[in-house]
Amino acid sequence: MAGKIFYRERRKVEKGEEKPRYAVAAVYEMELQFVSEHFRKSELEEIAAATGAELVLLTNDRKTKKHVD
Repeated sequence: MAGKIFYRERRKVEKGEEKPRYAVAAVYEMELQFVSEHFRKSELEEIAAATGAELVLLTNDRKTKKHVD
């Protein structure tokens, strides 16, 4: 079974900002270490392809700024 990489959009990203906008929240059934705090979507896709992992985007409730369970 392939592992999973759970990621979310950073909270303090402004439109048009040229900084990576995603943060890794968790890794499931994989031994994987990250040395950066924020990633671009293409970087996460490349990591997932190289490791055989599935990417899972965590959703959130934009009104309250809290994650949905």
